[in-house]
Amino acid sequence: MSTAVITGATHGLGRLVALDLARRGFDLGVVARSAAKVDDLRAEIGPGVTVTAFVADLSSLDDVRRAAAAVDAHHDRVDVLINNAGIHAFSPRVTPDGVPEMTAVNYLAPWVLTNALLGKLIAPARVVTVASEASRQARTIDPATALTSAAHYGRTKLMDIMFSQELARRLEGTGVTSSCCDPGFNTTGLGRELPFAGLLEKALHVLRIGDPARGASIITRLACDPAFAEVTGGYFSVRDAAVLECPEPGRGVVQRELWEETEKLLS
Repeated sequence: MSTAVITGATHGLGRLVALDLARRGFDLGVVARSAAKVDDLRAEIGPGVTVTAFVADLSSLDDVRRAAAAVDAHHDRVDVLINNAGIHAFSPRVTPDGVPEMTAVNYLAPWVLTNALLGKLIAPARVVTVASEASRQARTIDPATALTSAAHYGRTKLMDIMFSQELARRLEGTGVTSSCCDPGFNTTGLGRELPFAGLLEKALHVLRIGDPARGASIITRLACDPAFAEVTGGYFSVRDAAVLECPEPGRGVVQRELWEETEKLLS
């Protein structure tokens, strides 16, 4: 039985991906803030699939490390790791680690979790990181200069692409691949901090705009489609898995430099 570990699987795109992977025969390790919500997901999936909860607040690096240690202790191997969880915080917040919340959840948490589990990613295995077309708006990766929440969000998603592609280089020749994707615009979980988000989501659903099943499909394809078994370092669009280029200023040697600066930050 293959095992997939996924963050953000109790709602939104992650939930749809988890349901699809379960139908395909994967056992699931779910990293989530709420064990009760993992129980709900387990009940929705039904018998025959093992769903294990690893409770963590992804804005806390200590929590991410504890969850990674628990995954490492529980599973002999991880066949697919999906870094799906993300947040668009409309109000700026700083974590107890002194890091902007969106940077912590969207970029540092996947970096820490993935690196902690490299020993369990045994070939053939895949790492899939969910980025966003919002990365195209980034003109720098420095979150301190972001004037709006949208600018900060876009920069964290650009950093995800850079992380994914640098990881692919570092894993070259191991049989473990690293890919990322733009799942497009999706209504599920749309702007949860906005007071009118629920009404907007319902309206868009009626208009058939932002179907989350479409966004989830590219994540699932990268996770288990045989066509992507040996594909690594790519950034793929929800539109027919078209290959996208990492936006500037995230191309080239800066990917390695970001990795090294992240190592220093977390050491």
